[in-house]
Amino acid sequence: MTEQVSPVEGVHGVVSLPGDKSISHRYAMLTAIAEGDSEIHNYSTGADCQSTLSCMEALGVDHSFSERDGRQVLTVHGKGISCLTAPSATLDAGNSGSTIRMLSGILAAQPFTTSIAGDESLAKRPMRRIMTPLAEMGARMEAANGQFPPITIHGSRLHAIDYSLPVASAQVKSCVLLAGLYAKGETVVREPITTRDHTEIALRELGADIALEPRLARVRGGAKLKGKSLVVPGDISSAAFFMVAALITRDSDLIITNVGLNPTRTALLDVLRSMGAAIKLLHVEQVNGELTGNLQIKSSAIKGGVIEGATTAALIDEIPVLALLGALSQNGLIVRDAGELRVKETDRIETIAANLRRMGATLTTTQDSLEIPGRQQLHPAEIQSCGDHRIAMAFSIAALAASGPSQIHDSEAASVSFPEFYTTLRNIAR
Repeated sequence: MTEQVSPVEGVHGVVSLPGDKSISHRYAMLTAIAEGDSEIHNYSTGADCQSTLSCMEALGVDHSFSERDGRQVLTVHGKGISCLTAPSATLDAGNSGSTIRMLSGILAAQPFTTSIAGDESLAKRPMRRIMTPLAEMGARMEAANGQFPPITIHGSRLHAIDYSLPVASAQVKSCVLLAGLYAKGETVVREPITTRDHTEIALRELGADIALEPRLARVRGGAKLKGKSLVVPGDISSAAFFMVAALITRDSDLIITNVGLNPTRTALLDVLRSMGAAIKLLHVEQVNGELTGNLQIKSSAIKGGVIEGATTAALIDEIPVLALLGALSQNGLIVRDAGELRVKETDRIETIAANLRRMGATLTTTQDSLEIPGRQQLHPAEIQSCGDHRIAMAFSIAALAASGPSQIHDSEAASVSFPEFYTTLRNIAR
């Protein structure tokens, strides 16, 4: 499918976001192994999160959707921490790295063998980073070439470990913590850089025995989780596309409601404000341990800057859309320490660079960095998303500031995280 996106003078109105993808994954998995029913409001409509639900259903956990006050509510009929059943076929994680990596922590402790696979893109994503700590806990796992999906997991009795992540990764941290729910003793996970802590918050909300310190989490095995009503905040990673749209177009005034403002995710706001972005926080509240709020964004002269170290790790999903912002900024953008982009749905350093060049921009790249000069004019182009949702959406935003209409090929990739993206974009473009 190809979407044509034309330049606009500005974006206006109110945007309501789908539920946060990261939180939705975690709520689906944890409520499945909790006791009793849980209601999840604003569950992500993205295909990745539907993959998680399908996997949990294949493991014997029923769910249903209903409508309440015009909004969908997901009810998960939790079976308890030790009551999953063996699937009749290989679990299909689709395009979702979150599903396969985090769910493996639960599967490692089951009294049965499970195979889990995904699409062609997922089959290229390395899994050794979860296989290593799970093996230390006593799991037996097999993978293609020792590290790629499909993975076969032979469930085992697990023991607690004290594990230091070699590379900061919220997915790997979550995998080990989920396995720790089943392990004998106290499992400790240490991280070199603080990553998103949605798993820790959700575990605490559902009754796990968990203790937190800076860059360290402890979970004790054997606790029973209890189902409850949960609300998923709007996805700040999805908000990033519309925030940049407002910043780069000349006459914009946009409000985004119900944005998740978890402190481990708000580096985006800090970085944009440091570059000169006019962003106002209109409202803040806490629901289920997660902060949410409304944001107002207006057209701004963006200076550009440098993103590196812990900030790069915190913004890894937002780098594609920030890259185009850099090309349109006054002084350009340098992104360092971004090697993780090479092993996402695509090699995102390569796909960012290729598409910016198609639009007439210049930049230089290394194995783990991008350097994008500012004050560049973007031209209409044939954009190749390569099936990557964040590339499709980022370059749709770039097209708003181009000198003519652009074609976004494989635009349906956006449905992985934001099926309503193009409808929302058309509703606010002027």
